[in-house]
Amino acid sequence: MAFIVAELIGIKTIVSQKRVIATIPFAAAVFAYLIALDHGLRQYIQDGAQYYNVNLIHSWTWLWDFVIMGAFVIAAVTILFGKRWIRIAPAGPIFLCGSAIILSLDAFFPYDTLGPLQYIVPYLVKANVEIIKFFDLGTAIARNNLMFLKGDHGSMALQVFWPSAGVHSVIIYSLVMMAFLLKMNIAPKRKAMYFAIGIAGTIFVNMIRIFSLSLFVLKVSTNPVEFEEFHGIAGEIMFLPWLFAYLFAVTVIETKRIKKMAA
Repeated sequence: MAFIVAELIGIKTIVSQKRVIATIPFAAAVFAYLIALDHGLRQYIQDGAQYYNVNLIHSWTWLWDFVIMGAFVIAAVTILFGKRWIRIAPAGPIFLCGSAIILSLDAFFPYDTLGPLQYIVPYLVKANVEIIKFFDLGTAIARNNLMFLKGDHGSMALQVFWPSAGVHSVIIYSLVMMAFLLKMNIAPKRKAMYFAIGIAGTIFVNMIRIFSLSLFVLKVSTNPVEFEEFHGIAGEIMFLPWLFAYLFAVTVIETKRIKKMAA
């Protein structure tokens, strides 16, 4: 919804009340799905994983959240804007569908099964270890995609795979940003510049994510349960605000620039 709001800023589109009302049944279906998760549906989805040889249950379960939300958003923007939604608000649906695809890859091809996506991980791990050493936060050793950490609460070994390293966020960013920039009436060179800056920013955010996970082990806790709780939300609470803020910033900059040129 945040992406859709960012895209609709400055666009004068009149939507009839009938179209808005027509989206209510789809919204109700989503609410029914979310409520049903705590009344046996989540367990039913988890039980179904064995029939499809799924290795990572959590990615499999989360996958269906994105499928449902993606279907709802596509249905809603289609009802509200017709076929024009692809030009008006593609970022939100692409983000949701892209996340569903990434989670399906993680569920069916876990860990380092997808070699090309794992290629950059050792370099990120090594860079993170050098940062820890530079700030003297504890003992850190890197071996390929493994990190051996020892801090205030003991030692812990972390094995980093491409989803945890944020490779998926780079892929999702690329899809969302390309859709966002294609509909903007600006010079190709400026589009390339915005895209490249966003890639660099996304990689930087991923480095912060890996560093924060390491810092948690070094300074907060080496308890696997507590670490997993933080690991499960660290990526999203960093990547989503960054992506929304960057899209919003590009929109504001280009809107002011167009108004200045027109004046």
